[in-house]
This record gives sequence, C-alpha cells and structure tokens, in this order.
Amino acid sequence: MSRPAIFVTALIVAAAATSAAILVVRSNEPQRPHLSEEQRLTRQTVFGSSNEPPPIEKGQKMRPRW
Repeated sequence: MSRPAIFVTALIVAAAATSAAILVVRSNEPQRPHLSEEQRLTRQTVFGSSNEPPPIEKGQKMRPRW
C-alpha cells in the first residue's frame, strides 16, 4: 500500500473509534431525574427563574454606577 492510502485508512479508523466511543459514553449517561415541586422552587430561588429579564425602560442607563 502507498503511504497516502495508509494515512487515509488510519484517519478512517480513528474517526470510527472516536464516534463509537462517543456513542457508548452517551448511551451510559443516565437521564436527568424530574425535580419535585419543592426542589424546583428552591432551584428558582437560588439560581433565578429561566424567564428573560424585563426589557430596559426608555432612558435607563446600561452602565454601572460608580
């Protein structure tokens, strides 16, 4: 075999091995458990809600007040 053919074959084998490893890792990953209502409320109070913040009012400055 020529040198370029060996190189291409090695790249194909490496790509196949990488994709197989990713599929195996993702299939073993457990599903995220559903949170209870109490846990969901606690998470919202600690990290904030997932809603977008209200729009900036007209004339409100975007720079910090030093």
